[in-house]
Amino acid sequence: MANTQEVKEWKASLQAEREAVWLYDSMADAEPNPDLSGIYRRLADTERKHVKVFETRLAGAKVEDRPFKPGFRSRVIRMVAKRNGAQAVVPLVAAIEAQAANSYASSKTAPGPAGASSEEAKIDGQLEEMEQEERSHARVFGYLSTSGKGVEGADLARFEGRHRSGGNALRAGILGANDGLVSVFLLVMGVAGAGVAQKQLLITGGAGLIAGALSMALGEWLSVQSARELYQNQIAIESKELETLPEEEKQELALIYQAKGLDAESARSLADKLLSDKASALDTLAREELGINPEELGGSAWEAALTSFLLFALGGILPIIPYFFITGWQGIFASAGMGAIGLFALGAASSMLTGTRFWKSSIRQVVIGLAAAAVTFGIGRLVGSAIG
Repeated sequence: MANTQEVKEWKASLQAEREAVWLYDSMADAEPNPDLSGIYRRLADTERKHVKVFETRLAGAKVEDRPFKPGFRSRVIRMVAKRNGAQAVVPLVAAIEAQAANSYASSKTAPGPAGASSEEAKIDGQLEEMEQEERSHARVFGYLSTSGKGVEGADLARFEGRHRSGGNALRAGILGANDGLVSVFLLVMGVAGAGVAQKQLLITGGAGLIAGALSMALGEWLSVQSARELYQNQIAIESKELETLPEEEKQELALIYQAKGLDAESARSLADKLLSDKASALDTLAREELGINPEELGGSAWEAALTSFLLFALGGILPIIPYFFITGWQGIFASAGMGAIGLFALGAASSMLTGTRFWKSSIRQVVIGLAAAAVTFGIGRLVGSAIG
C-alpha cells in the first residue's frame, strides 16, 4: 500500500510528465522543420508512456485523478516557442529534462532487507528506465540547442576537413607561457619600483616563478584528471544503457542524426547499422551523444602538468634574467626589454590561432603588457616611498 509521501511524489511526477507531453506537442506545432517536428512528437510519445505509469500507480492506490492544468513555467515556455520558434526554448527544455532524470534517481527506494516487496523492485525498475530515458532526452535537447536547424557550419568544417586550427596544444602552450611571462614580469616590475635591492628582487622573482609554475601545473593536473574521470563515468553509464535499453539508444541516435539533417528513414537506417556492431556501438554513442572521443581519454595528467610547469617557467624566466647581471635602472630597462621581446613573440604565436596579422597581434600584446608593467611599477614606487 502506497504511503502519503509516495502518493505525493507520484502526483508531482504525473503533473511533470503531462506538462512535458503538452510542451513537446506545442513545440512540434511551432516547428516549421518537419524533421525536427517529428523529433518532438516522438519525444512526446515517450513521455506519454511515463504518464501511463503514474496514472496506473495512482489508480492502484485509489487516488482521484484531477484534470490536467499546465503550470506557469510550461505556459511561459510554450508562449515563447509559439512566438519565437521551438528552437528558442530548447536549452530550457534540456535543463528540465536533466532535472527530471535527477528527480527519478533520488526517488528510488533504499536497499531493503532480504525478501523485500517485489512491488518496490518493480517501481525502482520503472524509475531507472524513465531516468535513463529522461537523460537521453536531455542529451538530445542539448544537441538540438547547438544544431537544431540541421548541420552546423562547424560540423561541415569538421566533415570536410576545413578550418583546422590544429590548435588545442598550441593554444595551451601559448597561454601557459603568457601567464608565466606576464605574472612574473608584473611582479618584478612592482618590486623594482619599490626600490628593492638586487638580491631581494631575484629572490622575489624566483619565488613568484616557482609558485606560479607549481600552481599552473596543479591546476592542469586537476583539470585533465577530472575531465578523464568525468568522461569515463559518462561512457560507463552509456555502456549500461546500451545493454539495458538498446532500442531506446538506437532511437536516440536516430534523433540526433535527424537533427543533423537526415530524413527520418535514413537516420533510423544509419543508427541501426552503426549499433549492429557491438564493438563499435559504444564508440559511436560516445562520439555522437556525449561528444567524447574515447581515443583521447588516455592523455597523461602528469604529462600535462609537467608541460604547463615548463611553459610557465619558460615565460616567467625572461624578465628575471637581466637581474643576474645588471642592477639599478639599467636592470629595470633590460627586464622591460626582455618582457617586451617575450610579449612580441607570444603575440606572433597567437596570430597563428586567430588568423590576424602577426605584427598587429604582437604590437597589441607588447603595448598592453608594458602598460600593465608601468602601472605596477608606479604602484610599487608609491608604496616604496610611503614605507621609506
